[in-house]
Amino acid sequence: MRVLIVKLSSLGDVVHAMPAVQDIRAALPHARIDWVVERGFSGLVERCEGVVGVIPCELRRWRRAPLSRETRQGWRAFRTALRAQAYDAVIDLQGLSKSALVAWTARLAPGGRRYALANRTEGSSYEAPTRWVAHEAVRVARHVHAVERSRALCASALGYAQAGPAVFGLRAQQGAGLAADEVALVHGTSRDDKLWPEAHWVALGRRLSASGLRIGLPHGSVAEQDRAGRLAQALGKQASVWPRLDLGSLSDRIAGCAGVVGVDSGLSHIATALDRPHVQIYNFDTAWRTGPCGSARQRAVFAAPTPSVEAVWSAWEQVRAAP
Repeated sequence: MRVLIVKLSSLGDVVHAMPAVQDIRAALPHARIDWVVERGFSGLVERCEGVVGVIPCELRRWRRAPLSRETRQGWRAFRTALRAQAYDAVIDLQGLSKSALVAWTARLAPGGRRYALANRTEGSSYEAPTRWVAHEAVRVARHVHAVERSRALCASALGYAQAGPAVFGLRAQQGAGLAADEVALVHGTSRDDKLWPEAHWVALGRRLSASGLRIGLPHGSVAEQDRAGRLAQALGKQASVWPRLDLGSLSDRIAGCAGVVGVDSGLSHIATALDRPHVQIYNFDTAWRTGPCGSARQRAVFAAPTPSVEAVWSAWEQVRAAP
C-alpha cells in the first residue's frame, strides 16, 4: 500500500503530524509512506522514521509571483515529481485550499482514495476545498490536540484502531557538537505576542548558570540573532549564540543538550518530539492544543500576560528531575 501525507507547513504543524506516520507504520508495516512538504521543512521530514519519499514544494514562494516563468517551471517540476507515483491513499492533514490543490493533483492508483478533514477544530485554520476534493471527509472532535487530530484522521482513513501514546519518530544524532551541560533557550517565535520578556530570559539564564549549566541561544532571523546577542552579553561567558543552522543540525544540537526552555515555537515542538527535558512558555491558554503532552520530562507553563520566572524555574526543576 502506498500512502501520501500532505502536510505542507508550518514547522510546528509538521512536527505534530509525525506521530500519525508512526501509527501507520505500526498498523500497516508494509505501507510505503511519502510526504509532501514545503522545501524549507523537507530536511526535517527526511528524519521522520517511516517516511520513504519526501516531495518538496514551494507554494509559499510561488504564490508571490504566480504568473512568473520561474513559478510555472517550478510548478511543472513539482507536479511531475508528485505524479511519478500512484497512491492508494492521499491524506490531507492540513485542511487548507493549498493542501487540497496538492491532494487533487496527486495521482491515485486504481481504487485509490483521497481523505481530508470534514470540519474545523478549535484554534486551527480550515478551508472548505479540502473536503470538496476528497472521496471521504473525516469528522474529528472539535476540541482536540493537533497531534491527536492527525492521528485520528489517519486511523479513520486507513481503517485501523489508534492506540497508545504519541511517538514522533524524529531521528537525531544526540550529542552532535554540543556538550550535555548546555540548555537551549528558544527565545524566538513567529509572533511578538508569544515572546517572553528579555529581562525574564536573563533572570532565568542566571539561575541556570548558577546551577552549573551553560546557555545556548539559537536563532532563525536577524531579529532573533540580535536578541540572542543581547542575552548573551547580559549573561556573560556562560552563554553563547549558536551559529545559524538548518533544521536537521538544530535537531541534532537540541537532541544532545541538557534540555530546552522555549516559547511556543517550532524549535520547542522539535524538543517535544525528541523528548528532551523541556519547559514551554505560553502567554495564551493554547497549550492544550499544541503543547507537550504525555511525558513527565516536559511541561507547559501558561499565565497572562506572561508566566513568571519563578513559575518557569519551578517547571524546569520538575522536568530535570523526571526519569
